[in-house]
Amino acid sequence: MSSSGSVPRLVVAAPSSGSGKTTVATGLMAAFASRGLAVSPHKVGPDYIDPGYHSLASGRVGRNLDAYLCGPELVAPLFLHGARGADIAVVEGVMGMFDGASGEGELASTAHVAKLLRAPVVLVVDASSQSRSVAALVHGFASWDPEVRVGGVILNKVASDRHEELLREALDSAGVSVFGVLRRAAQVDTPSRHLGLVPVAERRAAAVDAVAAMAEQVAQGCDLEALAGLARSAGALSCAAWNAAEVLGAEVLGAAPPDPRRPEGPRPQTPDGLVVAVAGGPAFTFSYAEHSELLSAAGAEVVPFDPLRDEELPDGTAGLVIGGGFPEVYAAELSANEPLRKAVAALAETGAPVAAECAGLLYLCRELDGRPMCGVLDAEARMTETLTLGYRDAVAVSDSALAVAGTRMRGHEFHRTVVEPGAGDAAAWGVRVPRRRLEGFVQRGVHASYLHTHWASEPGVARRFVERCRTS
Repeated sequence: MSSSGSVPRLVVAAPSSGSGKTTVATGLMAAFASRGLAVSPHKVGPDYIDPGYHSLASGRVGRNLDAYLCGPELVAPLFLHGARGADIAVVEGVMGMFDGASGEGELASTAHVAKLLRAPVVLVVDASSQSRSVAALVHGFASWDPEVRVGGVILNKVASDRHEELLREALDSAGVSVFGVLRRAAQVDTPSRHLGLVPVAERRAAAVDAVAAMAEQVAQGCDLEALAGLARSAGALSCAAWNAAEVLGAEVLGAAPPDPRRPEGPRPQTPDGLVVAVAGGPAFTFSYAEHSELLSAAGAEVVPFDPLRDEELPDGTAGLVIGGGFPEVYAAELSANEPLRKAVAALAETGAPVAAECAGLLYLCRELDGRPMCGVLDAEARMTETLTLGYRDAVAVSDSALAVAGTRMRGHEFHRTVVEPGAGDAAAWGVRVPRRRLEGFVQRGVHASYLHTHWASEPGVARRFVERCRTS
């Protein structure tokens, strides 16, 4: 086991989306884990779905590394937090290797994160429609930014032995290492729908089989020893691991937040039985692990529940967090669980803190696609054909259980639904992109919005939420 700052690690990148990053990264995680290694899984960007497959492959919590939502300075500390006790870490990239936040240069791209982690890159190339040209493609990606170290490639969707021979000849002449060759394999495909892959929670047995197939394909087609060797060549990180208790301890006591490179700092109180219920299950699969860790560090007992099956909130619920997911897929089942809908409405009526993001917003509306929901918000939600996607700079418009007016945070939108009206009398956020607008709802203890945020960037959000749970 390596010390936290020198944990072996590699980044799985690609020239473009659809090249096979998820298959290779998930397969690598599972293949390494099957050999007895403790594998730390990570995903570049705001994606919630891939980390579910990563977790299934590795047996550890899948974590996101987002330089836009959290800031570049937190990428390495959050990585080390997730990689504690790991023998090796695998980081799946996002989109094409150099694609980041729109209009922000390299910010939040896979290349940016690889540099922040001082990690070597393995480029996954869809070779299905090329032979000798692969060398030019890889040369371009390897030389574009000298600070990004492309250690070699894994060739995906290779058609035949002859095709493989041509590809290897071209890359050998260019001095590029080939760490693996994967043939086309239908059994590793995972089903998709309107927002990407179907989450693990909705297809557990099938997902287990798919991950096992990925692991077998990668183990047979890739040189795991060489890849592990590449991972061991990663540069040491000088920062300390992020720690919710240390970061929030200073927040709770009113001190300045600790430097992420330094582990010192007062620790907050331990959980005292104050219950914060967190929605989960197949309909609400989108969450960042750090949110629950921050709530716990602030003194809450975090208790998960499933709105599809549980007819009551957890005993003693003082606050409620409902993250993202796919309530539109489960609208009938969510609507049919009338006892829980009424329980949520009754809790909100008392003024208890309720934090709802995207799917949570839809669940709190009066209706979703014509089916009754919780009725906490005087708004209706429905599916549309339009995809709303992108990073957002936001400022809190109203004082709420999460933030005081004027608090600035960065968020991400990802949905094919619309809520009418889009904002309440007291809006949650003001956003500038793609147009200036007010968004979301603040009423009593409720803060509901389409915006997904990462609380590690503003840990005071968790502290404020728990304090409101105590006093509401």
